[in-house]
Amino acid sequence: MAENVDFSFGNGSPLPNGLAKIQTNGNGNGDKKPNGICHDDSTPPVKAKTLDELHSLQKKRSAPTTPRQGGGQGPFQQLSEEERQKQQLQSISASLASLTRETGPKVVKGDPSKKVEPAKLEVPTALPSAEVAAVSDSALKFTHVLYNLSPAELYEQAIKYEKGSFITSTGAISTLSGAKTGRSPKDKRVVKDETTEKELWWGKGSPNIEMDEDTFLVNRERAVDYLNSLDKVFVNDQFLNWDLEHRIKVRIVSARAYHALFMHNMCIRPTPEELENFGTPDFTIYNAGQFPCNRYTHYMTSSTSIDLNLRRREMVILGTQYAGEMKKGLFSVMHYLMPKKQILSLHSGCNMGKDGDVALFFGLSGTGKTTLSTDHNRYLIGDDEHCWSENGVSNIEGGCYAKCIDLSREKEPDIWNAIKFGTVLENVVFDEHTREVDYTDRSVTENTRASYPIEYIPNAKLPCVGPHPKNVILLACDAFGVLPPVSKLSLAQTMYHFISGYTALVAGTEDGIKEPQATFSACFGAAFIMLHPTQYAAMLAEKMQKHGATGWLVNTGWSGGRFGVGHRIKLPYTRKIIDAIHEGSLLNANYTKTNVFGLEIPDAVDGVPSEILNPENTWPDKEAYRETLVKLAGLFRNNFEKFSYYKIGKDDKLTEKILAAGPLF
Repeated sequence: MAENVDFSFGNGSPLPNGLAKIQTNGNGNGDKKPNGICHDDSTPPVKAKTLDELHSLQKKRSAPTTPRQGGGQGPFQQLSEEERQKQQLQSISASLASLTRETGPKVVKGDPSKKVEPAKLEVPTALPSAEVAAVSDSALKFTHVLYNLSPAELYEQAIKYEKGSFITSTGAISTLSGAKTGRSPKDKRVVKDETTEKELWWGKGSPNIEMDEDTFLVNRERAVDYLNSLDKVFVNDQFLNWDLEHRIKVRIVSARAYHALFMHNMCIRPTPEELENFGTPDFTIYNAGQFPCNRYTHYMTSSTSIDLNLRRREMVILGTQYAGEMKKGLFSVMHYLMPKKQILSLHSGCNMGKDGDVALFFGLSGTGKTTLSTDHNRYLIGDDEHCWSENGVSNIEGGCYAKCIDLSREKEPDIWNAIKFGTVLENVVFDEHTREVDYTDRSVTENTRASYPIEYIPNAKLPCVGPHPKNVILLACDAFGVLPPVSKLSLAQTMYHFISGYTALVAGTEDGIKEPQATFSACFGAAFIMLHPTQYAAMLAEKMQKHGATGWLVNTGWSGGRFGVGHRIKLPYTRKIIDAIHEGSLLNANYTKTNVFGLEIPDAVDGVPSEILNPENTWPDKEAYRETLVKLAGLFRNNFEKFSYYKIGKDDKLTEKILAAGPLF
């Protein structure tokens, strides 16, 4: 029998500090009960008898909350939950099937580390074109599928199982991409078949490196075998393109939670109801990550291979864990699929004013594309990849992939504030105790990145669509210092400079030489385009002409001399120029035509000193200006030679117009 306890000081006397005595031998109403127990009756006791039961009460099953549309037209509508789950698993099993040895693997949803084994649904998927020769060990095991996990679930998977994954002080997850900290363009290949041989851009200047169908299938088999050998794989079913009429269903099968979370952020996230009715994907990525390709395989030049098969609508990744390969691989796919539907795919930023005026921003690294397209007075439609269709513009992606090197709250407040729970930080360095990130640290790589959903940007327009653009802005950081701060372009000039994709970088200073180096990237994204650049340019001009858009060339680089002599054009001046373009005031300005490049420059821009608008006026040495101008014109002409023999349309008239819009000297 328990004793009654009286916590008093001495023989029933009060405590020395004057506090009341604490007694447990009563019920608070003066009634003394020998067996009284002190407990809290403010809430009823939990309805669980064991810890496992208690833990089971902690989680509840997700259910669709979005209204069903279309009267049950989806492929999984009017099905029981068991039938829906079975069809979903059949689709995933078919994606993971070997092409030669067996049917699809036995798949089951859930984490294999959980104590309670989920119901196993064996899904034999017959492949009509494949002859089953033998059954491999992978066919005897179950492959656990972690399907469209939430960011919180993916955090748990990454931190528990992936070395190098940590939660930072702001709630973002930091991870490492392994040996590769950037894309491997020389290891990216496209299957060349009867169709793609005619349709794609091959040869000099093209980013498309060919491979044959058999080699692709060898690499596909290698990736699928590796994924099937794992205890678990991550599967994301998501969308590309916010334009519902033209969106693409994509499936990403990967080995790492980091990759699944990255694509969760970068692709458009389906609603629960859309996920139930997802059906068969239009395109599938098999990301085997660190597992290398066989270097003795034909066409392989390293242990890395990123392979696109446009006929099969599949992509295989071997030997690299850099997540950007998936993002840009899908962008290449969109550069092929969208033009077939007369939709222009664009490597650009895009924003919209409060009156519905849309502007496209093109520019290579260092031109200010992100800074200038991010405007608190305008809505952000997207920062990198877009489509221009008969419906207007639409963002291809559901997220942003921002550079982090030297990031600060003052320079990029929106990006800074977007780095929170759900954001993936790649290859950054942080304090081991506080977990605060040092964005200036280049110990791992200079290409540090952050991936986050677009809704993390306060002024993002959701859904990410807009009307037809009014302005097409081509940005160039001209380190030669001879291009005007702003010039209005004709359609032919827009096509010429769009195809050229010019900017200038400053060379390294190892030997003490600081000369600008011209950089050209066709369509401001040569690494991702599939067709000949002039085809995209012709589509751009056609849409600009049809919808009354104006082209502009904006120099964010140097004035008064080349790099090392002159000075960079002040950002406030460039912002004033962009504001004038948005407002439409530059359309009514008086213009003067320059020599050599034949650019139309305005006589005045509100808030910008008139003397800097004509670059010749800013150079003290006029002879040096003319020499540098002719030098840059020659670089443009040399770069354009590889495009000049491509015939556009039924005759060469458009080609001739584009060539005539280039520099003349």
